[in-house]
Amino acid sequence: MKKNLMSVLILALVVANLVLTAILMISVVPQTKKANELVTKVCSAIDLELEGGKDNSSLYIPMDQLEPIDLSEGASLTINLKDSGDGEKHHAVISVTLSLNTKSDGYKTYGPDGITAKQKLIEAEVVKIVGSHTLEEMQADQAGVQDEILSRLRRMFESDFIVSVSFPTYNYE
Repeated sequence: MKKNLMSVLILALVVANLVLTAILMISVVPQTKKANELVTKVCSAIDLELEGGKDNSSLYIPMDQLEPIDLSEGASLTINLKDSGDGEKHHAVISVTLSLNTKSDGYKTYGPDGITAKQKLIEAEVVKIVGSHTLEEMQADQAGVQDEILSRLRRMFESDFIVSVSFPTYNYE
């Protein structure tokens, strides 16, 4: 009789534990979802990325690991800009320099020789991106255009060994 009474008592405690756990889960899970939604809204309001590290802007890399590659080799690219609606044709005359991370795996794969070999493809991407912007957009947000080029080149090479894109000389007319 003692064994049956003990089994019934353990069974009652297990059922009570199960019921209390279910109540706890029912009350905690919705609050956790609400907290996650709040964090997501706050992050989107202040433009934070939840993944982190997927930033297109220049990475913090020591100067001794950077190698600049001048794409234009002394000559500048002349690019027709998108019509801004003022009735005049505008163009940009820019030279393009890429900064490469010498410690990256992509650098070991492509390196300066790979960049030089793909120079025409890179210039075509630069022309396509710059040409899709108006004079006013180029003057107002040149850094945004450079980040757009950087993003496209990183996708093209499937690597982030290209750290930044810069226009050492530029003229918008």
